[in-house]
Amino acid sequence: MKKRLMAAVLSTAMAATMLLTGSISVQAADAAAANDPAVELIFTSVSVSGDSHTEAMYEFADKVEELSGGSVTCKCYDNGSLFSSENEFDALLNGDADLAYISFPTIATQIPSYSMFASGYLFSSYEHMTSVLNGDIGLNKIRPQIEETLNIKPLSSFYLGSRVINTREKEINSYDDMNGLLLRMPNSEAWLFLGEALGANPTPLSFSELYTALQTGAVDAQDNPLPSIESAKFYEVTKYIAITNHVVDSIMPCINGDTWNSMTEAQQEAVTEAMEYARDVNDTARLDREAELIKFFEEKGLTVTYPDINEFKEKVQAKYMENEDMIKDWDMDLYNEIQAMADTTTAEE
Repeated sequence: MKKRLMAAVLSTAMAATMLLTGSISVQAADAAAANDPAVELIFTSVSVSGDSHTEAMYEFADKVEELSGGSVTCKCYDNGSLFSSENEFDALLNGDADLAYISFPTIATQIPSYSMFASGYLFSSYEHMTSVLNGDIGLNKIRPQIEETLNIKPLSSFYLGSRVINTREKEINSYDDMNGLLLRMPNSEAWLFLGEALGANPTPLSFSELYTALQTGAVDAQDNPLPSIESAKFYEVTKYIAITNHVVDSIMPCINGDTWNSMTEAQQEAVTEAMEYARDVNDTARLDREAELIKFFEEKGLTVTYPDINEFKEKVQAKYMENEDMIKDWDMDLYNEIQAMADTTTAEE
């Protein structure tokens, strides 16, 4: 219910923003049509057809052309058709691509302190996440460091989904229920530590092997956002979903710095506004889909449980604080500032 309400609020807020900035948009479009040089952007993504991130990139392309008076156009390449997930970051950095969705773990390979943005329970809800990353902290502390260090400019932070625990045979109602669980995690130090912090026995395994591993019992559980559980059909070989929301995840559409600097101010305004429009498209669709999927999984025979998230959060975060190697690069002042903001946003049920 709260996710649906948040989607409605998000749409209303976006509509208000569009009204308030309408005169600016008209001016930007008129100026672009009259004076601005033609710019063709290349937007690459590994997101699949039908995914909200894919739909958002095409909505961005249409909107930026409209707002720029036709001076800015955008070619979109989805499904990894132009660059693979392993290559798109380098393509963005060297200018072979102008726009791409970049995750915080990828940024952390260049700015180690940003690994904290993939840690357990940094964000308590969608509202908390977007108020941080698309608010004052994101605009004035997070994005400028990325821009200065990497010469790419984050334009927004889109909702990726909230990760939940999906099990074969064991119902999860408390943190203690995670004990001994063979939990599949991506094969990286940060992800495996998250599995430990969740109280499970993390097992590294590629996503492509996960369905069979769940089917045969090679692993007991996996964690992913609800849309991923649906698209990979994990509901066919599991019985339970626990709404833990241990990582409220996001991804940033970023533009190459040289590309950004080559555009006029009016074109930059058009790009910025078009990307905010695309964020509304993505986030609203993703929140709605998550709400719908609870009913879908229950209809498929799965039991959905709601463990005490405060208990999970307290114990998971304590595991991080006890591990000096894991947090040695974090900006603890920023971390604590973000945590303090959780008290001012409405937590999800």
